[in-house]
Amino acid sequence: MSSAHIQRILEYIEEHLTDDSLLDNTTLASITGYSKYHFLRFFRDTTKLTPADYIRKRRITEIVKHIGDDNTFIANLAFKYGFNSKENFTRAFKNEHKILPSEFKTANCSLRLFEPFDFNAEFELPSVSICYLEYFDLVAYSFGTEFAPNCWNKYNAERRSLKLSDGKIVEDYGAMRRNSEKNQLEYYIGINARNAVGNTDNTVMLNINGGLYAVFETAPSSQHRFVDTIRKTWDWIGNCWLPQNGYKRRNDFELERYTESSRTYSETILIPIKKEEQK
Repeated sequence: MSSAHIQRILEYIEEHLTDDSLLDNTTLASITGYSKYHFLRFFRDTTKLTPADYIRKRRITEIVKHIGDDNTFIANLAFKYGFNSKENFTRAFKNEHKILPSEFKTANCSLRLFEPFDFNAEFELPSVSICYLEYFDLVAYSFGTEFAPNCWNKYNAERRSLKLSDGKIVEDYGAMRRNSEKNQLEYYIGINARNAVGNTDNTVMLNINGGLYAVFETAPSSQHRFVDTIRKTWDWIGNCWLPQNGYKRRNDFELERYTESSRTYSETILIPIKKEEQK
C-alpha cells in the first residue's frame, strides 16, 4: 500500500467527517482495495493512530474551531460531528485536552489540535540567538509528568497566572527538567517570583540558573496551529539545531515563555547549553 492510498483515505475522511455511517473500517479498507487487516496496519504505521482515533481527534479539532461562534451551541456541534450526546462529546473533549469545553470557551486558550495528516507539511523555522540568562526564581505549579499542552490548558482555563500576580498580566514560564531517578520529565508553569504578589498557595519555588542559553522564537502562528508549531519547533531543536551547531544541553531547566493574553501566538523557548567539548 502506498502513501497515495492513505492520502485518498484521508481526503475521503475529510469529505465525510460528519457522517459516521460512511467511516467504518470495512468501508475505508474497500476504498484502498486492500484487506481490512492490511489497511488498519498501514494506516496505523503512517499516522500513528487507528482510524477511529484519527477520526475522533479530527472531529474534536473541527468542533474546537467553531466553539465561540455566534449563536452556535456546543451540543449542536457535537451532534453534527457524530457524537450522540453532549455528554459523550464532553467526555471525549476532556480526555483529549484535560479541561471542559465550557472552560475552553471561557478562556479561549490555545489547544493542541489535530489537523489533517499531511505528507508534505511545511515548517517555518524559528529565529535563533545565543544569550547569557541571569539567575531568577520562578513561582510555579507542579504538574508532575503530565503532558505539557494539557498542563497549559488547565493553567490558562483556571486563570492561574492572574491569581499568582494578583491580576496583573505578566509573562508565564513553562519549566521542565528530567528527574534522573525516575527517568521522567517533570513540568511546571508559573511566573517570575518578583511578580508573584498574589495567591501562591500550592506552588513551589524553582531556582533558574543563569548561564548560556539558546533562544528560539517560534514562527508566528494562528490560535489553532500554535501548539503544533511549538511541538515542531521542539522537534527541530532536538533533531536538527543542537546536533548541527556544536552545542549540547546542560542539565538545567528548559523553559517556554509566553503571555497568553497577548494573542501573538509565538513563544520563546530557552535551552541551557554548553559547547560539545566542555565537560
